[in-house]
Amino acid sequence: MSSDKQAPSINRRRFLIGAGVVVAALGVARWQYLTPPTHKNGKLSVSEAHDLALRGEITLVDIRTPREWRASGVPEGGHQIDMRREDFTDVLTQIVGSDKDAAVALICARGVRSARMTLRLSEAGFTNIIDVPEGMLGSKAGPGWIRTNLPVKEWQG
Repeated sequence: MSSDKQAPSINRRRFLIGAGVVVAALGVARWQYLTPPTHKNGKLSVSEAHDLALRGEITLVDIRTPREWRASGVPEGGHQIDMRREDFTDVLTQIVGSDKDAAVALICARGVRSARMTLRLSEAGFTNIIDVPEGMLGSKAGPGWIRTNLPVKEWQG
């Protein structure tokens, strides 16, 4: 009898089952990443957000990344705060003042990150956080800022 042990071979059936599990897990992860969470906060179309920001009735905050701002420009009338900043709420407070009831509308690329940040800021005590679910690039909620032909400015970062 030989002392060499053979590693079990992976048969086609086991391989397909394993591949199916991986594909399903990736599909669920992608779905969670691309699906905005539900929330009870207000929502605005991109046109409404633009009009209200220009009239000074809301503070529009683009929460995307500098790379995204460079690529597509930034919304007219908006402020840019990268949502990944650890001091995000501090920077937002510097813009809106200490009034946690101030109307703040959040926009991202496609409405997923703005919905998540809406929940996060509500948990931090802000009471009038509004989501712009169309985003800059469009989503199920609508065509988005750019395809609606709303004005964008070059990011000055």
